[in-house]
Amino acid sequence: MKDLLKGKIAVVTGGTRGIGYAIVKKYLEAGASVALCGSRQQTAEAALERIKEEFPDASAMAIWPDLTDPQSVARAFAEVKDKFGKIDILANNAGISQSTALYDYTEKEFDDILELNIKAVMVCSQAAARIMKEDGGGVIVNTSSVVSLYGQASGCGYPASKYAVNGLTKSLARELAKDKIRVNAVAPGIIRTDMVAKLPDQMIQPLISRIPAGRMGEPEDIANAFLFLSSDLASYITGAVLSVDGGVII
Repeated sequence: MKDLLKGKIAVVTGGTRGIGYAIVKKYLEAGASVALCGSRQQTAEAALERIKEEFPDASAMAIWPDLTDPQSVARAFAEVKDKFGKIDILANNAGISQSTALYDYTEKEFDDILELNIKAVMVCSQAAARIMKEDGGGVIVNTSSVVSLYGQASGCGYPASKYAVNGLTKSLARELAKDKIRVNAVAPGIIRTDMVAKLPDQMIQPLISRIPAGRMGEPEDIANAFLFLSSDLASYITGAVLSVDGGVII
C-alpha cells in the first residue's frame, strides 16, 4: 500500500480536518503528492504545518480558493499543476451539514448548503477534469452520505445536496469516461468527526443503534475507501456510490 499512489498528484478539498485530513494523510502514506485545500489561508497553512510534522518528507502544499468561484478554483488548480506538473486525483470532500427543521429553515441556510455541497463539487470537478483531460486522464472521488439514500429526520437540505452529489457522480462518470477520467463517490455513515459532534444526540443515537458493525466509523475508514477508489485497483470502477457505514445500507 505504500506505493499505491506513487507519482500521483492529488487535490483534497476540505482537507484541513476530519475526513479530509485523514484522506490527505492516507494519500501521502501511499506515495502521492497532495495539495490540501482549506476554506481560509490560515486554516490551510496550519493544516499543512501539522502534515509536515507528521510527514517530514511529505510533498505537499496548501491552497484556499473559493470553491464556488470557477475562476478562483481554476487559479488554485493551475498553481498545483505548476508546482507538481499535473493533477491525477481530485477528492471533493468539502461540505457542511445542517439539522434545521423544515419549519425553521431560512432561504440562506438552504442556499449555503447547496452552494458548498453541490455547486463546489461541480466547479472543482470541471477545473480538475480540464487538466486531467490534457494529461491523459484521472480520478475524481466525491464525498456523499448514506443519508442521501434514506434521508434524515431534520435538516432536509443536507441529504438533498448529497443526493445531488450522487447524480452528479453518475452523470460525470458517463460523460468523462471517454477522457479516461473515472468518477465515483463514497457515502460515509456515522463517522466520528466535528460535523457529527454538532448534531443533536437525539438524532445520532438512534442511528448508531442501527449499525450492524456496532460502532461509529472513524475518518480513516472513509480515507481507506478514497484510497482504493483513487488507485489503479479500482481501474474498472466508475459511477459507483460506495457506502461505508458499518452495514446500515445492505
